[in-house]
Amino acid sequence: MAWSRTPFEGPQTECLQKLAIKLATNGPHKTLPTPRLIQLQHAGVFIIKTTSAVLVWEHLYYPQLYLPLKALEDPALSSEPGSEIHDPNTKARIAQVLTLTVASRTIPNVLSFSANLSGSATSLSNLVRIPFDAIDTWYEESTPIYVNPKDPFKRVDVLLSTRPIKVRIGGQVVASTTTSMHLYETGLPARYYMPLSAIDGTVLRKSDTRTKCPYKGEAEYYSVEVGGEAWKDVVWFYRSPILECAKIEGGFLLSCRFGHSESADDAIGLCCFYNEKVEIELDGEVLETPVTHMSNANPNAKPPAARNKSITTTGANTIRRVTPTHQDNSTITILANMQFNRHLFLAALAGFL
Repeated sequence: MAWSRTPFEGPQTECLQKLAIKLATNGPHKTLPTPRLIQLQHAGVFIIKTTSAVLVWEHLYYPQLYLPLKALEDPALSSEPGSEIHDPNTKARIAQVLTLTVASRTIPNVLSFSANLSGSATSLSNLVRIPFDAIDTWYEESTPIYVNPKDPFKRVDVLLSTRPIKVRIGGQVVASTTTSMHLYETGLPARYYMPLSAIDGTVLRKSDTRTKCPYKGEAEYYSVEVGGEAWKDVVWFYRSPILECAKIEGGFLLSCRFGHSESADDAIGLCCFYNEKVEIELDGEVLETPVTHMSNANPNAKPPAARNKSITTTGANTIRRVTPTHQDNSTITILANMQFNRHLFLAALAGFL
């Protein structure tokens, strides 16, 4: 799923000072120079171009792009020095807060590290941290960076599986299928994406929640209601996933059934349940509940009453179940390996048939 922003992404100077002191004292978790051309576009102007950027892990989850100080020497960019940040023990200056200006638009809370950092913080010397969200568009080469920089040590694989899978919530089977896409992402639990037709549509409730992931795209959500109790945002899907994860787009499995849908919601992507909040049975074996920041110690226990808030339960928003008319596993295998987005996929499908 989409990563939440680090608390240091906000405009609070105090948080910025804490980050600078933490990194200068303990060093980042790791750093990695990147030879890719990093470009920043702001206010319609390319203000920075460099092949000397450094990926810096301020925390374990994903990196930030730090830029060399000399990259700020751009005629379209002006820099105004602000407060200095000092080591609380040695009183040595470790960083300075800058405000950048381009085309009369300011970019505050830019952190410029000193040139003489030592120890585990040496790799940050003369590097500049610009808040990712403060820039209109970041580019790797000529490709926009979506949400946040990707972790080069992370891999995402999407594999077709015909192992039977069941999902239970509150002790009730709410989904069952023998055809699914298994998504394996480094450091995270396996995720099991299944057609909407595999889910009991009477338990689904539309949600307004949206999140973004740099590897998959923008996710939309459903909540689930079982026995009068609600599990909020426990199902998600990607209507138009990023190309590298195109196999979780609904067309790869739904369209290959050669049937016509009764519901416009067939156009959604394959649906996935939070392993941490439900019980999943794969190939006859109940899987152990993974422990992540989304964990629920007892996935089949009734959720607290607060979960019932802000969940649409009107009949008009209940999702109808789609009954497939035909399934051909050989066709599924062919389609699942086609690396097209939705429009190219549909064109290819028409030619294939």
